[in-house]
Amino acid sequence: MADTVLYEVGDGLATITLNRPEAMNALNVAAKVALRDAVRAAADDDAVRAVLLTAAGERAFCVGQDLKEHIGLLAADRENGSGQTMSTVREHYNPIVRAITDAPKPVVAAVNGVAAGAGFGFALAADYRIVAETAKFNTSFAGVALTADSGVSWTLPRVIGPSRATDLLLFPRNISAQEAYELGIANRVVPADELRAEAEKVARGLAQGPTVAFAALKESVAFGMSHSLEETLEKEDELQSRAGSSEDHGIAVRAFVNKEEPRYTGR
Repeated sequence: MADTVLYEVGDGLATITLNRPEAMNALNVAAKVALRDAVRAAADDDAVRAVLLTAAGERAFCVGQDLKEHIGLLAADRENGSGQTMSTVREHYNPIVRAITDAPKPVVAAVNGVAAGAGFGFALAADYRIVAETAKFNTSFAGVALTADSGVSWTLPRVIGPSRATDLLLFPRNISAQEAYELGIANRVVPADELRAEAEKVARGLAQGPTVAFAALKESVAFGMSHSLEETLEKEDELQSRAGSSEDHGIAVRAFVNKEEPRYTGR
């Protein structure tokens, strides 16, 4: 994979690192392709039981689209009439968000700095967000005369409510880590110099957990957000049967009875 994104797997944890710190981890085409491929690889790899999504440098998690490259691509579109530039939503952003949300394993985002536009969207798509106290969030889209992408129009209203989401989309501004925590965007805020260690601790703990149950929990929450109570109860029944027949459930029950710490296999 391109060095715009680093990918490493060890002890059940896939660590995906955006690696363009000199550009505040802005997303050029190479970075989008590499990130898409890395997230898909982590989601599809049975040896991976949790994913940590983070970024190099101290200033930014990801500021979204690389506008310097974007200007050139728009100019080329005007010359050849192709209109291909905005296909990046379909070809890159949508697959990245789907791979994060659909992954049958927990995804932790370690937000080290500014998360704007698509960067904000990727963080919101994760299951758990650990945020440096120096980090900031910004929807950014309206500021460059664009609408929301990267799932933000779906995830943000579900996290903070439609009224607040509309406010942040219509009037983009920097949201501090503390405000993000109060709004529910950040699950945990830590000192910047402790972010990586804390995020790895959380992600590695999840990687050693009951993977089948975690996958079912992700699926049940997503299902319940858009279905009736009756439909959700039926889905819970289906998913509980799946979790209950897992090897890890048997391990957990025996460990509980024997007053031991369970050692899960992820199956």
